[in-house]
Amino acid sequence: MDEHTPDTPVDEPEAGSDQGRPTLKTIAFMTGLGVTTVSRALKDAPEIGAATRKRVQMIARQIGYRPNRAGVRLRTGKTNVISLILDTEEQVGGFVSDIIYGISEALAKTSYHLIVTPYSRNNDPLEPVRYVVETGSADGIIISRTEPDDKRVRYMIEHGFPFATHGRTDMGINHPSHDFDNYEYAAQAVRKLAALGRRRLTLLAPPSNLSYYHHMRDGFADAVAECGLIEIPMNGVTLDHSIQEVRQKTAQLMRRELRPDGFVSGSGSSTFALVAGTEDAGLELGRDVDIVSKQSSKLLHLLRPKIFAVDENVRLAGFELARSVMGSIAGKDIATLQTLSKPGDALQDKQG
Repeated sequence: MDEHTPDTPVDEPEAGSDQGRPTLKTIAFMTGLGVTTVSRALKDAPEIGAATRKRVQMIARQIGYRPNRAGVRLRTGKTNVISLILDTEEQVGGFVSDIIYGISEALAKTSYHLIVTPYSRNNDPLEPVRYVVETGSADGIIISRTEPDDKRVRYMIEHGFPFATHGRTDMGINHPSHDFDNYEYAAQAVRKLAALGRRRLTLLAPPSNLSYYHHMRDGFADAVAECGLIEIPMNGVTLDHSIQEVRQKTAQLMRRELRPDGFVSGSGSSTFALVAGTEDAGLELGRDVDIVSKQSSKLLHLLRPKIFAVDENVRLAGFELARSVMGSIAGKDIATLQTLSKPGDALQDKQG
């Protein structure tokens, strides 16, 4: 019988395991086909007729069939798992749920499954990467909070392990990545504030160790010089600081005689702190100060319509990162696995 042929998938549970889980044999019994035929139909093998493939796949969906990962790994050496290594504090503005949604959407019609491997930014970010690589617990890795010279990237390249980064590096090494064009965002934001008549601008930026800090910082500085504006520095806080810390620093800044009349913010949640600090100082959004902010959700427009918000599509980022890491696993040309999202003309569409 074909279920005993050498290429039959190792898919059945071992003795003592969960015998209620649907298996290839379950589908074979229901369809009257052999296990090997069922396996090939599930993989869209061209030698299996289209009607048979459709019938087998429909039954598999109906009964909730999922391949046994241990069996797949034993047969192919693959786990069919993608690991998203994520900072446990990176919860701002629905970032985590949106990026997971985007990745899951890209993986939905593939054999890959997503696992989230958390870590704390207070610990060595290389440790979870090293664990996944050394244990072979995933076929590919997605990382965020990318740095210009990122030791995680160097480690995975040295070990030949497929990966994709949310953000770009500056290491002289080509690798799969997806990023938002923070340079263009910051430059557009400055020009918008200049068009509104604002002349003294402050940037609320990411931590300086991250790649997108340098992109955002450069775009802001270049546009400030281009428009002949003045920068009022905001020292002591970044997007990583708590909302309360940003609020207190903003209130102090706005009580100074030489205070900003425009803010460029890199995060929606931090922008709420800018507004609160401004109001703590007795000033009013839209009258005394204008704010341009990135957002990964629609909360800014909903709660504060006077904020000029630029959408960063984090779901798209997740989708592109999943596509990139799967392409890396498949050995595709790296040039096809690098994408950059543009902010577009969102600010030009809004009225001051």
